[in-house]
Amino acid sequence: MMKHLFSFLLSAAFCLNAAAEIDYQVVPMPQQISIDKSGKYFTLNEGMTVAYPADNAKMRRNAEFAAEYLRLAVKPSDKKGADINLTLGLKSDNPDAYTIIVAPKGITIQGASESGVFYGIQTLRKSVMNEQGEVHLPCATISAEPRFSYRGTELDCARHFFPVSFIKTFIDILALHGVNRFHWHLTDDQGWRFEVKALPLLTEKASIRPHTIIGKNVGLHDPAVTIFDDTPETGYYTQEEMREVVRYAAERYITIVPEIDLPGHMIAALSVYPDMGCTGGPYEVWGVWGVADDVLCAGNPKTLEFLKVVYDELCSVFPGELIHIGGDESPRVRWKNCPKCQAKMKELGLKEEAGLQTYINKEMEAFLSLRGRQIIGWDETLEGGLSEKAAVMSWRGYEGGTAAAKLHHHVVMTPTSHCYFDYYQLKTHAAQPLGIGGYVPVSKVYSMEPVPEGLTEEEAKYIMGVQCNLWTEYMLSPDHVEYMLLPRLAAMSEVQWLQPQDKNYEAFLGRLESMKQSYRKLGYKYCPEVE
Repeated sequence: MMKHLFSFLLSAAFCLNAAAEIDYQVVPMPQQISIDKSGKYFTLNEGMTVAYPADNAKMRRNAEFAAEYLRLAVKPSDKKGADINLTLGLKSDNPDAYTIIVAPKGITIQGASESGVFYGIQTLRKSVMNEQGEVHLPCATISAEPRFSYRGTELDCARHFFPVSFIKTFIDILALHGVNRFHWHLTDDQGWRFEVKALPLLTEKASIRPHTIIGKNVGLHDPAVTIFDDTPETGYYTQEEMREVVRYAAERYITIVPEIDLPGHMIAALSVYPDMGCTGGPYEVWGVWGVADDVLCAGNPKTLEFLKVVYDELCSVFPGELIHIGGDESPRVRWKNCPKCQAKMKELGLKEEAGLQTYINKEMEAFLSLRGRQIIGWDETLEGGLSEKAAVMSWRGYEGGTAAAKLHHHVVMTPTSHCYFDYYQLKTHAAQPLGIGGYVPVSKVYSMEPVPEGLTEEEAKYIMGVQCNLWTEYMLSPDHVEYMLLPRLAAMSEVQWLQPQDKNYEAFLGRLESMKQSYRKLGYKYCPEVE
């Protein structure tokens, strides 16, 4: 629906008489914009043609995107006379690199790979999206390549469930900003959203939260009493639905990184399989937020059996190399008092309970390695010793990422200080949709430098990217998610794409005005103010 609306708006714009000129100043900013000073230009009209290599299905899909965005017709490249030509062969070590050449007789978008062509199309799209009238494109050469290979955004669908239709819209938003990883958080204490065909109770029952905390009532002499709503939170994704999302994302060169949290954040699973907990329960799907003491029993053989069934089916749905195992906020108090866990520690020769988490991680790493996958976890996975090939997401500041990089583990930087978009983006909270707390304005996001100080040149190579996160304890609707994401994602995209010396916050704010106009045309909700 949104695509048709945009096509209608652009089509209407072409029909107007006023001439407009563009400057290619988009978000993220291309590294090079060289405009021909002769004044020559190419005029873009509805109904022109876009050509692609005839034997390349991905390039055909790219051509279809270009045609959709710009109201063009598609034809294979063996037919002469196309107005926009999509080609490969750009010489670059960066597969996402692209060059756009605008000449009086046509436009060429060349990529180092199909993904590079796609990003070039997005730049051209954003360059003309807000223009009205006959669109004149000054002859120019525009080139760009992203700084980081991993450019991520996370969405938590465990705390609140969002339908597939919105997940696709979310992916469209990521594509608009040059993001190439969608970290999909699918399970937590408050709900299980991933269908496991061999364990149907996980979606039949563990996906249902009977109520959600909305506050506390504090009496004069009584302790605080938790207040709940009366609205069940339900929903899960079938494997067929998730495969459709995988396909949809892949067409836009976005790889999904699925997360099934372990060994903590597992109360939803324990509610239907209580024998996997250290106490045996009973447990119920959590209606509160926070960190639970109850986790998977590390000494119970059933725990690894359960995890291998779950992750085997996860691998059958998600083909990407990285599998997120969580690993954060997993207290070890139950393990200290659990005979099975203590026996496992003695068997393994461990002196601290943290080693049990490493034991589980290593078992899962070996299991997933046989399926061609690599694990990534939050920085708590460093405690007790990191498994051999594990990657780390550093969220509790820069320290975890720094330590992991020094050990030559790949790292995605996502510190709360710059990357947690469930925090407020304006100082005045009263007029804002509800957030979890904290303050991460656009300016803070833009100021982020993902490579920590103190790393050698070799160690710095292990910082493979940066990611922003949307934890949805207080986000009940798609509109709320979009509002918290935008326009901060625009700032994050320049952190992900630009070298530090190429960033300029004041210039970015000018480009952001055009980006916000694009959000309005596409129907996306966003915070109109910037701090």
